[in-house]
Amino acid sequence: MDRPVEHYWDLRLKRVQEALKKNNFSATVVRDLEDAKRMVLEQILPALPVKSVSWGGSMTFVSSGLYDALKNRPDLEVVDTYEMGLALEEMLERRRRSLLVDLFFAGTNAVTEDGRLVNLDMYGNRVAAITFGPRHVVLLVGRNKVVADVEGAMARVKNYAAPANAMRLDKKTPCFHTGVCEDCSSPERICNHWTITEKSFPKGRIHVVLINQDLGL
Repeated sequence: MDRPVEHYWDLRLKRVQEALKKNNFSATVVRDLEDAKRMVLEQILPALPVKSVSWGGSMTFVSSGLYDALKNRPDLEVVDTYEMGLALEEMLERRRRSLLVDLFFAGTNAVTEDGRLVNLDMYGNRVAAITFGPRHVVLLVGRNKVVADVEGAMARVKNYAAPANAMRLDKKTPCFHTGVCEDCSSPERICNHWTITEKSFPKGRIHVVLINQDLGL
């Protein structure tokens, strides 16, 4: 068989897709980042009444090319929370404004095999937007985010995603140096807000794009 690993993941991702649908999420499976980008630009975006867009922290969103494709769209009001060089207050203000856009893009720290999303945030703007605010949410999710259950999801976040993100962001936290969560009290701690999204409400508000590649942290 050609591409046995991809075939294995295709089968597994389709099971996760069905579980997400049972939990009222919209969910699709795509082969790679290029397919994900194409789906968003050619299918998801045109099907929605979208006049404004924004995004939360997501390496996969940036890697897909969607950030570059959307940030200067003249037909959209773009709340760009990624712009470099912003003063802290302006950065926070844009993150507040991003909670009221028509379409919000992000990733998820983990998705369980029974169709739940598990996330941990520093400021909380990403998990807040997933939960409530933007009219529609699109989450780009690599296959490496799939875990068995909520306990496995939380372990994944604490033992891998959070320390790795602290290193990526050059945070002054103990895990930056040890690679292990110390449940710290650092002023730059990034682990502050847990959410478990069991179902999408309203139905279909959150669209999960499952990508058959290892992506993000």
